[in-house]
Amino acid sequence: MTPAAPGPVGVIGAGAVGQTVAATLVASGIAPRLRLASRTLDQAVALAADLDDMRQATASLVRPEACGVADLADCHAVVVAARAAFTNTHATDIRMGGAAANAPVVHALAATLRGYDGTVLMVTNPVDLMTRLFAETSGCPRVYGIGSNLDSARYRLTLAQLLGVPVNAVHGHVIGEHGEGAVVCASSTTVNGTLAAVPLAEVRAELRTRPGRISAGIGRTRSGPAGAVLSTLRKAIGLVDGTEELTCEHHGDWHGIPLRFTAGQPVACLPALDADEDAQLAATATKLRGAYQALRPSGPTPNSQEKT
Repeated sequence: MTPAAPGPVGVIGAGAVGQTVAATLVASGIAPRLRLASRTLDQAVALAADLDDMRQATASLVRPEACGVADLADCHAVVVAARAAFTNTHATDIRMGGAAANAPVVHALAATLRGYDGTVLMVTNPVDLMTRLFAETSGCPRVYGIGSNLDSARYRLTLAQLLGVPVNAVHGHVIGEHGEGAVVCASSTTVNGTLAAVPLAEVRAELRTRPGRISAGIGRTRSGPAGAVLSTLRKAIGLVDGTEELTCEHHGDWHGIPLRFTAGQPVACLPALDADEDAQLAATATKLRGAYQALRPSGPTPNSQEKT
């Protein structure tokens, strides 16, 4: 992977999140071509036309084009923002409410892209489970979920506002599950290089309620996930170096941890955890492991041709 000549980037899903991710990528100029796949080719064609209008208006060099999922096989990276049609009835653990509905969709996409050797970024919730399902079904070696990345961005923003400091002065991570098992790494968080006194109750309350307030107001969070995708893509395809909090396999479990990317290659850089944080992460790993084992049998066979 070379920054000088990036290949095309693919996006699967033409819903609210997929549209926002695709528009962000066109505006960013991150790749010369943007390939779009969706439940139907007509949806992908329509989104490509809308983005082509944007490209002309902004003089972007990114060319959007519609395609099928199998046509993404030579992309530099693929973003999965597909979502099944379902009604989420969960009052708590809300992101887990999509597990049974979204698993067959992700399973089928992974089967179609089996052996793909580029980078896959999973946006579909519950993102930690869907990341693992895609990776294990497809055999793809570079599959990451962006949930903890978004949680970490919200954490830094929240803490900066609570402490009255610039966001770029705050350095800290949220790891574990993108959901109720999120672990705030307060013990290693610094402000201007000094360990911070983190008001954990206020931070956790904001992280818990913020997504719901956004969804209540505009129907769905979309810009935050798109920003997390763009930030991660730049590092994963080797355009810049830096750290992102991403779901990946770590010591046999799949959950969010910080990864340091150098020339596109990741190395885990988990911060030191205190006893409470370590216990929280262990509990989260156990929860996700159990949820995944319960989910796996519900997926279709690897030969399924379902698309999204």
